[in-house]
Amino acid sequence: MPRYRAIVAYDGSDFLGFQVQSKHGVERHRTVQGELIKAVNQMGKNPVERIKVVGSSRTDTGVHANGQVVHFDLPFDIPGDAVRKGLNTILARDILIKQVDQVSEDFHARFSSHSKRYYYRVSTQDYIDPFKRRYTGHFHWHLDADRIKQALPDLIGEQDFATFAASGNQTATTIRTITRAEVEVKEDENELVFTFEGNAFLYNQIRIMVGVLLEIGTGRRPVDAIPALIAAKDREQARYTAPAAGLYLDEVAYNG
Repeated sequence: MPRYRAIVAYDGSDFLGFQVQSKHGVERHRTVQGELIKAVNQMGKNPVERIKVVGSSRTDTGVHANGQVVHFDLPFDIPGDAVRKGLNTILARDILIKQVDQVSEDFHARFSSHSKRYYYRVSTQDYIDPFKRRYTGHFHWHLDADRIKQALPDLIGEQDFATFAASGNQTATTIRTITRAEVEVKEDENELVFTFEGNAFLYNQIRIMVGVLLEIGTGRRPVDAIPALIAAKDREQARYTAPAAGLYLDEVAYNG
């Protein structure tokens, strides 16, 4: 069957994450993957063998995406743009299929990727903005962005990020490579926007890194705190995890 790759955007506010949460084959909560599976199978005319939808990243409850990537096989051969239009007529308004392309049968949304980019929005207003509460993490303490910028390079490179992995992490290794770690100050919007890019990230890694960087920005931690935290390999020393609402999966990159 032809294989398709789709780029998906979604508002994660009303989903219990990306991955299907099921018991005895029945989905227990609304998930992005679950909604995609229902839509793809409806488009596939409910085939005898249920069509699977595989994602590049298992985003958590409340986490958003601009560039989640999934793959699935359809029992017929039609242009990718027709698949895109068809799925968008079926899916709810908090999911958008941005692009669909036909790919080779050996393409895998998760295992074929070589890097991922996320960004994290921090609202620095005194009080929680009702129009931002689902889309930013709120941090009202005064932040020194220069301190944060000084600390960010310590995250770059191949390192053991065990300190920045939540207790639910199930990967075989906690070694990851970060190639980009930046922050942009958007004064007109009262926001700080962090950007992280790397080969892969651990469970809650970005939210924990943001938490540490915010503490550095307030002066609660020294600017050079990150190397010692990495060396410790102790989650308890990282403390604060930034809220899920500010995190976005922005892009998944593939060769070719």
